[in-house]
Amino acid sequence: MSEKVIVGALETNCWIVPVGGEPADASSAAVIDPGADAELIIACLERLKLYPKYILLTHGHFDHIAALPALYKRYSGGGRTPLIAIGKDDLMYVGPDSLAAHRASFTAAAGDSDYVDQLWEPMPDAGRVLKDGDTIGMFTVLCLPGHTKGSIAFFDEKGGRLYAGDTLFRYGSGRTDLPGGDAGEMRASLDRLFKMDGDIDVYPGHGQATTIGREALFFRKGV
Repeated sequence: MSEKVIVGALETNCWIVPVGGEPADASSAAVIDPGADAELIIACLERLKLYPKYILLTHGHFDHIAALPALYKRYSGGGRTPLIAIGKDDLMYVGPDSLAAHRASFTAAAGDSDYVDQLWEPMPDAGRVLKDGDTIGMFTVLCLPGHTKGSIAFFDEKGGRLYAGDTLFRYGSGRTDLPGGDAGEMRASLDRLFKMDGDIDVYPGHGQATTIGREALFFRKGV
C-alpha cells in the first residue's frame, strides 16, 4: 500500500511506500517527492513505524523536493542515512549549488523566486543518479522527459504501480513551458506510457490516482 501526504502550497503528492526486504529491513520505506511540510511526512512515517531507506525524486522542481533537507537531516546517521536518488538530467536541482536552478525554474513559473528564497535550505547531494532501466529497491526507473529534461517515474512491476511525478495526471499531463520542458518529448513519454498495461495504477505528483488505460483513452479522445 502507498500512503499519500499532500504537502505545500501546490498540493504536491508525497508518496510513502513500504519497501520491506530482509527482516532487519522490514520497516524501510521509499519517500517519493517530499515537496514541503517535512513535519507532516515525518509524522506519517512515525505513525506507520517506517524509516526512509530511499528518498526518490521524480524531478527536481522545488514543489517536489523542498522538504528534502529537513527529511535527510532528521534521518541521517546511525547507519540508516537515506539514499537520495534523482534522474541524471535533473541533477542540477540538488546539492549545494542548486539554488540558481530553483530560482530560474520558479521565476519562469511565478514571475519571481520569492517563495524559493523564503523557504530555502541547502540541498544535500544525490547519493545515486538514475538512468532509464535502472532498478532501485523494488522500482524500475523510466526516463520520461517533457516536464523537465530529467523527469523519471518509478515502476513497481510486481505491484502494478507507477509513481509518475508530473508526467501523467488524472486527465492531464505536466506543463512543458518551464526550463527543460519540451512538448515533443512529453508526447513521446506519454506514448511510451500508453503502450504499457492499461491496468497499471498511476500515482501522480498532484491530484487523484488513475490508471494507464483511463488516461490513454482520455488522450485518444483528445478531450
